Amino acid sequence: MTTDFLLNIDASSINWARAQFALTAIYHWLFVPLTLGLAVIMGICETQWYRKSDTFWRETAQFWQRLFGINFAMGVATGIILEFEFGTNWSNYSWFVGDIFGAPLAIEGIVAFFMESTFVAVMFFGWKKVSPGFHLASTWLTGLGATISAWWILVANAWMQYPVGCEFNPDTMRNEMVSFLDVALSPFAVGKFCHTVISAWIIGAVFVVAVSCWYLMKRREIRLAKESIRIASVVGLIAALGAAFTGHISGQQVAKVQPMKMAAMEALYDGGTEQGLALVPGIEMPYFLSIMATNDPQGYVPGINDILNGYTTPDGKTEPSVDEKIARGKKAISALANYREAKANGDAADSPLQELKENMPYFGYGYVKDKNDVVPPIWVNFWAFRIMVGLGTLFVLFFAVLAIMSFEIPLLSVITRRLLAAVGILPETKADVHDIEGLPDWHYWAAIALLPLAYIASESGWLVAEFGRQPWTIQDMLPTWVSVSDIGSSAVALTFILFLVLFTLMLAVEINIMLKQIKKGTSL
Repeated sequence: MTTDFLLNIDASSINWARAQFALTAIYHWLFVPLTLGLAVIMGICETQWYRKSDTFWRETAQFWQRLFGINFAMGVATGIILEFEFGTNWSNYSWFVGDIFGAPLAIEGIVAFFMESTFVAVMFFGWKKVSPGFHLASTWLTGLGATISAWWILVANAWMQYPVGCEFNPDTMRNEMVSFLDVALSPFAVGKFCHTVISAWIIGAVFVVAVSCWYLMKRREIRLAKESIRIASVVGLIAALGAAFTGHISGQQVAKVQPMKMAAMEALYDGGTEQGLALVPGIEMPYFLSIMATNDPQGYVPGINDILNGYTTPDGKTEPSVDEKIARGKKAISALANYREAKANGDAADSPLQELKENMPYFGYGYVKDKNDVVPPIWVNFWAFRIMVGLGTLFVLFFAVLAIMSFEIPLLSVITRRLLAAVGILPETKADVHDIEGLPDWHYWAAIALLPLAYIASESGWLVAEFGRQPWTIQDMLPTWVSVSDIGSSAVALTFILFLVLFTLMLAVEINIMLKQIKKGTSL
């Protein structure tokens, strides 16, 4: 590999490689959050069976486990393809940072995946072969294994957003890990994991509510529906509130290490102190952006133009302009070439090595031709962020009302029902009836309609995370056009089309199998 390995790759190959990876990731993320969310629901149901020895709870746990298993299989298939794409379409990236990025993925495959695949077999086939306690442990360990898998994958993704614990080796032309703990336990990784997994619980809870509401609408599996809604309302409310809290923490981390992403999320061109948070263009909440980014209403938040042109914070910290970073990045690339040439010729290489170390933090900028190339898609980030936050707020309210109604909390239930009746959401005849059964069908359809909205919120979060760091594959270290494999665009385009057809077919098959299983209910 040479220092100019990137510049001869066809632009259309880059675009097709990015499109293919985005396609695979989007489809994969349709399955993963439901897996993580259902793991919690089915674990709680089986715990109830273990505590009460009530056959109903065993049948309920088995019902949700069957739906979990269908979804789990689809998630595994798309996840394997996703990891293979690093070697096929992103070989330069894999070469450059494979020693670091590959470690968490290897652990995920060796430890977490084998853990969940082992215990999932016991969970499905061990009801009459192992003790109730061991079976319960297997159910929770299956969910834990899936969550640990998510941990290591998110550690790898977080490192791309905030590369730590590594040093560049000019002799091997690779970044090498110097601290595994810095990579595995970086604040960015912990924040991303907590926010992502808790958000996945929302999808699991919404899914359970949607299925249960269908049963209530059809006047069947009544007890399963009502008990499942109770569990899902608590899980969903805790998750929705947790997602808001962890999202705030993640926002502060983004403001600190990815200020351009924060500026793009807000379409903030000229920053400063006392920044308001735009609800929509032209309407903002005073001081809220400063609070979100710094926990201080007077906090300084740089805008896009500030980052491009360089800025100085009120406390005196100076950030160079992108043009300066580009110049220093070119120095790093030139110093690397001089170092390797000197080593090859047996000459002293101390001077170019020192210059390389001084400018290495800006190495990736050396491949940027225009400073505007480092600005991510503004309106994608702006609206995706608002969709995510707006729907998250909706879910907090939805699960709060659902929990109050399903648990029949005396005073709160009466107040909530009468307020809902006053605004026309709940019929007057149900204002004083403490039951979620027997409502008009449109109430159940409204709950079912929240399921696609939950997925839209989840995918919007992914769009913010990934579009927001563009054009970087690794923040400030490696642009996307440097990372791709030097293969023909026609080959990538062909596999894109094949994957689109395959994944769409897989999704259709899963939905069909899920619907058949739901219609069947608890009967085997």
